[in-house]
Amino acid sequence: FLVLVFYLVIICSDYTGYPFPTAPPVDPFAKIKVEDCGKTKGCFRYGKPGCNAETCDYFLSYRRIGADVEFELSADTDGWVAVGFSSDKKMGGDDVMACVHDDNGRVRIHHFYNVGQWAKEIQRNPARDEEGVFENNRVTCRFKRPVYVPREETIVDLHLSWYYLFAWGPAIQGSITRHDIDSPPVSERVVSIYKYEDIFMPSAAYQTFSSPFCLLLIVALTFYLLMGTP
Repeated sequence: FLVLVFYLVIICSDYTGYPFPTAPPVDPFAKIKVEDCGKTKGCFRYGKPGCNAETCDYFLSYRRIGADVEFELSADTDGWVAVGFSSDKKMGGDDVMACVHDDNGRVRIHHFYNVGQWAKEIQRNPARDEEGVFENNRVTCRFKRPVYVPREETIVDLHLSWYYLFAWGPAIQGSITRHDIDSPPVSERVVSIYKYEDIFMPSAAYQTFSSPFCLLLIVALTFYLLMGTP
């Protein structure tokens, strides 16, 4: 009995000398490289002139990787950021990919289909290799989805050109709610994944003087000041 106890002490002593295995470290989210925009990937920026993926109100990039398209999305929100693929510039009948920040601090990629003004979540999700992060009050994510898919109403073929709908907004318990602005930005023309451009769209705060009415008003006021009053 004493011999058995002696061996048990040795075994336990040796065992405590080895630490329990730990989970492998999770790779940090690689920052979006805006210097690649227009070169090795296409980009859309909405917000202040000169903004990047960390400062734009909304940012999206896309690039082809084999049989997939990789998307990167980022927006100034604590809820969700999404891109929709549409045959027109209006919401309704659109394939939508959204990155949603849930109550556990995770960012997950969801697939939706716009039924009129309502986004219905679709269980079949074409996203893979997904990753996301919520930092500095921004939701940022990266994922891939195949270029070609079997014919289905809720998932479009990305080798065709589509208008891109850009939206972001708050989320409640991981569920998306109405987007932040009444008229979210839309690509001016259909987008081809085979053409890389770097397109900037000024937000409302920076497009005041670009409207025809404001330009006409400025010209009229300048003319008035130069001519003087009678």
